[in-house]
Amino acid sequence: MGLAECQGEVCVDELELAVDEIGPWTEIKLDIVREYAAAYSRILAAQRPEFHHLYVDAFAGLGVHLSRQSGDFVLGSPLNALLVKPPFEEYHFIDLDSARVSQLRELVAERSNCYPHYGDCNKVLLEEILPLCEWGDRRRALWLLDPYSYNYHWAVVEAAGRKRSVEVFFNFPIMAINRTVGQRDRSRVSNESRSRMTAFWGDDSWTEVVHSATGSLFEEYKQKASGSSIVDAYRVRLRTVAGFGHVSEALPMRNTKGGVVYYLLFASQKPVAAKIVRDIFAKYKR
Repeated sequence: MGLAECQGEVCVDELELAVDEIGPWTEIKLDIVREYAAAYSRILAAQRPEFHHLYVDAFAGLGVHLSRQSGDFVLGSPLNALLVKPPFEEYHFIDLDSARVSQLRELVAERSNCYPHYGDCNKVLLEEILPLCEWGDRRRALWLLDPYSYNYHWAVVEAAGRKRSVEVFFNFPIMAINRTVGQRDRSRVSNESRSRMTAFWGDDSWTEVVHSATGSLFEEYKQKASGSSIVDAYRVRLRTVAGFGHVSEALPMRNTKGGVVYYLLFASQKPVAAKIVRDIFAKYKR
């Protein structure tokens, strides 16, 4: 599939790989992140050269999507970030698909401050990105953790919180959680899913959060907790365990049938950042 488009300094020539279709909830998410990234960059750029700020997308993909509603091409998080004015000092885009990383590398080839990374985002974030985000070096970073499932690890989240220099948008993938570890009959949950969820949550306390004995006669058929109660428990962990000073309310991102696909969260150490995001979220509550 090809695409000929040029916006600002970002020129998209021709894509060799199939472009993912996205629903309206993803377009809303992209709008929210783009709006906050612009405000964030304005604030940090005004303090140059004292501060050096980075944009990090841990699940970057191709950088371009296809709108399911309109059929038009939609710029993804990486290319949206490159259009932000004033620009970030650095851009880091991570993906586990080598072909997509190669395609993205071609799209941003003219940008010397843009670094596509191939590999597991958990390893790349811990080993390559976090060392670039040292508080004492006056470096600051805005991260986007936006997977299709619960693929980012708590170890990364906690390390980012304790760094104090990182602000994060989280996709909390409640639909994926419900379909795997959230089954009423816990004997049907695979060991692989359990292990992945424990890595995502940080310990096995998720088992008591996701399931409740209330109203059930049999232990093996505990009641499934609501999505809002699960994400609220994660929000508490972001504050009390990871050490983020401010954690947003969970914004439900709904599909066309009204079901919650995931919750969008934001965590920061700065009250002004929390206020900006709260105001942005208010525009999209429904």
